[in-house]
Amino acid sequence: MELEVTREALAAMRATAVAAHPLEACGLLLGAGARITEARETANVHRAPATHFEIDPQALIDAHRAARDGGLQVLGYYHSHPNGAPEPSATDRAMAAHDGHIWAIIAGGEVRFWRDGDEAFAALSFTIIES
Repeated sequence: MELEVTREALAAMRATAVAAHPLEACGLLLGAGARITEARETANVHRAPATHFEIDPQALIDAHRAARDGGLQVLGYYHSHPNGAPEPSATDRAMAAHDGHIWAIIAGGEVRFWRDGDEAFAALSFTIIES
């Protein structure tokens, strides 16, 4: 599966990661099908945000409600690795729901996409598109 990601969504993820540094940034990936059209920043409510992330539950609930009302679908999540690589860490693998959602991980300005599959994360290719 190849994703399509808007230039604006990529820029938003990178900006969120820079602003949160040295803490982990996080947010929601919104769109339809295999097209991510929005990266919506959320609060990182984890008690150790320098090394972990937890998306604000209310933001996730609100996004799912909006999707049910005809808004953009929640396709997945993004977070940054301030001192790591843009790939799933041991913590990410341990905490993953294995629900098929898309994860974007940002490190050093690079964004990589992953599918959280039944057993492991799988790398996804993507094409940058205009809004």
